[in-house]
Amino acid sequence: MKFSVLYAAVATFCRLVSAHVHAEAAEAQQEPFVGWTKEDLDAKWGTDWGFSGISTFAHLPHTRCLQHPEVEYDIAILGAPFDTAVTYRPGARFGPRAIRAASARQTSFRGYNPRAGLNPYREWAKIIDCGDIPISPFDNALAVRQMTEAYTNLAHSTAPKENAESSNAYRKKPKLMTLGGDHSIALPTLRALNKIYGNVAVVHFDAHLDTWHPAKYPSAWVDPNNPNEQSFFTHGTMFWVAHNESLIMKDKSVHAGLRTRLSSIEDNEDDDAQGWVRIACDDIDDMGAAAVAQKIVDHVGTDTPVYLSIDIDVIDPGMAPATGTPEPGGWTTRELIRVLRGIDALNVVGADIVEVSPAYDTSAETTAMAAAQIGFEVLTNMVKRGMDNKTKVKVRDEL
Repeated sequence: MKFSVLYAAVATFCRLVSAHVHAEAAEAQQEPFVGWTKEDLDAKWGTDWGFSGISTFAHLPHTRCLQHPEVEYDIAILGAPFDTAVTYRPGARFGPRAIRAASARQTSFRGYNPRAGLNPYREWAKIIDCGDIPISPFDNALAVRQMTEAYTNLAHSTAPKENAESSNAYRKKPKLMTLGGDHSIALPTLRALNKIYGNVAVVHFDAHLDTWHPAKYPSAWVDPNNPNEQSFFTHGTMFWVAHNESLIMKDKSVHAGLRTRLSSIEDNEDDDAQGWVRIACDDIDDMGAAAVAQKIVDHVGTDTPVYLSIDIDVIDPGMAPATGTPEPGGWTTRELIRVLRGIDALNVVGADIVEVSPAYDTSAETTAMAAAQIGFEVLTNMVKRGMDNKTKVKVRDEL
């Protein structure tokens, strides 16, 4: 009896050993399962659907560029969550987050732009999301200092070697597209661009002039003759300040989509004195989108360094309600996009999309979605500008 039990135990052990040896031999003969190489890992796990993944703009790779100045890129998305310079509705500090979320359906594997004949996410440009500037919500003087320093640091970033040494001048210097934030963020951006390019032209899409003298806002507490008053820094005066600091090219800058009420006709006269050309919102009905775009290009020129500044309130609040100072009677989203497509020859060296205040948006996130699409069009224009002539795809002019 004892011998039988021992024999059975030994037989079982032998079978287990034999099975293990055969299993190891069979495994050794099998091809490695997908995932053993970096390429396999990227193929399996390196893609997000529109509804998955961490919320960066268009699922772009994320680097905190201000902490890692050694990182090279051609175009960077940067958030400026600041809104304590608004004159009406606050909330644009949440704009960068909302625009990124609304850009989720933009992916590199389905990013081809038929009107331009290219996929901006798969061409020559290394595009990344640099995250947000951590801006103080308590002290506007400190906030301006933080933004100015951040933009200045990033303005000195380096493009990847193959583009920094390219014969294509547009590729040599990295570009930033900022997600605001209220419109006052344009001032620290212009200060930074001035250190690299000197004075730049501004192509400004907005319902409002944003060149108002700060003293036009009534306050018995402010010295109207003191240009250093902190209260002079608002989202309606930053271009006035920029003009006084000689950051903007005179007689080269353009407003488009204007339809605001004025304090008096003197507002337009002040704007004239600062050297701006105005294109009213109604002009698109009389001229058409193609003529509006052509007027901008003809006035600015295709070699002039341009800062493209897009206030979402240029779109009618019926389509983009989530903004700080809504003005009824604006352009449609389609009209703005068509004009942007028509100015793709401009030498855009920096851009912003501002004044998205998501607390006032609809459940369909229409304002944030419009801003995300505008971002895609701006990126497309930048990438197209940097394409070599021999690789450019001829496409039908939709305008």
